[in-house]
Amino acid sequence: MLEIGYKYTKETICDENNTAAAVGSGSLRVFSTPALLTLMELCCAEAVSGFLEEGQSTVGTAAELKHVAATPVGMKIKAECELVEIDRRRLVFEVKAYDEKELVGECRHERFIVNNDKFLAKCYAKQENN
Repeated sequence: MLEIGYKYTKETICDENNTAAAVGSGSLRVFSTPALLTLMELCCAEAVSGFLEEGQSTVGTAAELKHVAATPVGMKIKAECELVEIDRRRLVFEVKAYDEKELVGECRHERFIVNNDKFLAKCYAKQENN
């Protein structure tokens, strides 16, 4: 059962594919802000995946991110999330990310537990109305 205070970590490495220059969020060869957000979201999603019923997943609905330090190519980045709020299907996480030297980012991230089939049916129904 999911409980407030549950923690999880996820790591990646800054490589040429996730730099600001590669993803188009800037021109420098440093870990990009979109890659940082992806790492943080993935950390939160993986944290709760083992607690979900079959046919359920979570979707990200909000993120307030501060990218506070640059990380060079070749350095490891570790995200650490903590579940800080549970409101029925709504889950709120505090996430911090560190490279091998310092804190590089902080985020408050919200996810909702969804029924996969219902969620996708509602999404793809948009195409039928066009």
